[in-house]
Amino acid sequence: MNPTSKKILITLKEYAIITFGLALYCFSWTAFLIPKGIVGGAIPGLATFVNYATGGLIPVSVTYLSINVVLLILGFLILGRGFGFKTIYCILLNTVLLQVLPDLIPWVSTIEEKFLNGLIGGFIGAIGIVMIFNQGGSTGGTDIVALILAKFREISPGRVYLFCDLIIVGSVLLLPGKSISDVVYGYMQVIAFSQGVDMLLTGNKQSVQVLIFSQRYQEIADAIITQLKRGVTAFDGIGWYTQEAHKVLIVVARKHQLNAVNKIVKNIDRTAFMSITPTMSVYGRGFEEIKGAEKISWKRKQNQLQGQEKSSQS
Repeated sequence: MNPTSKKILITLKEYAIITFGLALYCFSWTAFLIPKGIVGGAIPGLATFVNYATGGLIPVSVTYLSINVVLLILGFLILGRGFGFKTIYCILLNTVLLQVLPDLIPWVSTIEEKFLNGLIGGFIGAIGIVMIFNQGGSTGGTDIVALILAKFREISPGRVYLFCDLIIVGSVLLLPGKSISDVVYGYMQVIAFSQGVDMLLTGNKQSVQVLIFSQRYQEIADAIITQLKRGVTAFDGIGWYTQEAHKVLIVVARKHQLNAVNKIVKNIDRTAFMSITPTMSVYGRGFEEIKGAEKISWKRKQNQLQGQEKSSQS
């Protein structure tokens, strides 16, 4: 298969996944949230608020598209053309699905409890959004805000959603006939959505720090390096009770590798002592890169130096 055909297949696969993610996201609104009178977060939540406030005169799809036109320009300028094109596709298709999906799939949740509808709808929407995010797309609105902030600062997308949605959902109290209970139902959707996004989007990136105390530290360190391809640092330590000198191994690994580390240690030294601590963020080779303006300016400087070297060689 030639490179052009391979690139086309990859692109088609990306858009197929994005389309399915969009269908899930819209389904969460048309089946669980809008029919139950739940004003959730993000731009669809704001569009739902406008729909209720106007007595259904302005459709959710119209408000959704109007707001995203402005935000799309910002995302296009900052996040690049590829992102912009995918986001245009997502916004247009999402607008269409919000309008036609109730007719294509007329099923509406039979669960009476708004609390459960908010939780289920929020989590289903999170699954759809993560599928879209992983392919470099966005449904617009707070998605664009989250991705822009994630490009420059180490902040979880779920937290961005949470702060924006607190304001959107709280506006429900401005609608006649709505009470504090309606705000609570909306917040249930927001919590389920934001936590779902964080869990699905960054769950495989969670890390742990392991301290290993063993007299057979050299065998353990060699096994971790060769089998898990993770670095190991050894420190000198003294057991204060025995006054014996020994080595302390420090291993930083992904959370899903913890069982493998545990297995290696126990197979070599079942009497080893281990201390495991979850870590908030890990930066460096094999983990995450530090994000920020300094990184961007550094990369720009490096590109300029490489360009000067190529010019001098030519």
